[in-house]
Amino acid sequence: MTAGLKPLRGWTVLVPRGGPWGHGVASELRARGATPIVAPTINFAGTADAETLTRALGALERGEFDWLTVTSATTVDVLSAHHVSLPRRTRIAAVGETTAAALAAAGYRVDFVPRRDNSAAGLLAEWWDATGGAGPLKVLALRSDIARPVLTDGLRAAGHEVESVVAYRTVGVPVDEGIIEAVAEGRVDAILVTSGSVAVQIAEQLGPVPAHTAIACIGPRTAADAEGAGLRVDVVAEDRSSASLIAALEDLAAARASLTLESS
Repeated sequence: MTAGLKPLRGWTVLVPRGGPWGHGVASELRARGATPIVAPTINFAGTADAETLTRALGALERGEFDWLTVTSATTVDVLSAHHVSLPRRTRIAAVGETTAAALAAAGYRVDFVPRRDNSAAGLLAEWWDATGGAGPLKVLALRSDIARPVLTDGLRAAGHEVESVVAYRTVGVPVDEGIIEAVAEGRVDAILVTSGSVAVQIAEQLGPVPAHTAIACIGPRTAADAEGAGLRVDVVAEDRSSASLIAALEDLAAARASLTLESS
């Protein structure tokens, strides 16, 4: 970003996630001149099958798995909450840089992160690079209750033994009535969509979104989920990172500013 440039000056942007990620994005948006509204639309709750999770984590600590796949920072919170200590023989694959950073911050090493696509499909596509073609392997896949079994199904199809365990549940969070009103009245310039579950909550709680309000999705997969939830998609980040999402929003702001100048 050029020094002194505020590409999102005057924009009000809804950030639908709280916690470190949401507040970090809000800080980045302020640095670019925007006014962020942090309004979590989802939260996370304990698994409905605590016994299965506890058993799987015990087996993990005993070294019964060759690999652990971690597809979200929330899974890292679950590992920390259970004080899980991994043996050196068990390797860890993180779905992306955000998840890898959460693992490192919690004191876990990260053995592999996909380079091209920060998603379960991306991890599956580069699994050969991660393992050097070794197998069959025993893998523990910790996931949310609503996650698609892309990684699990793909690894099983490749001949690996995969135990897929729900580590947490994703639940909707009611959005403040004042924020719902602001969106309906067109006082929000953009809404960030960071996952399929967020898309569903935005569609249900904030829809129909006014045409003026840009819907910005964090990657093609989330964009497809948003469209599936009935949302119009205006902006798609090139990859699943907050930096890419904000950059895509900046491009849209610049394009709109150019159109305004041309028509004046």
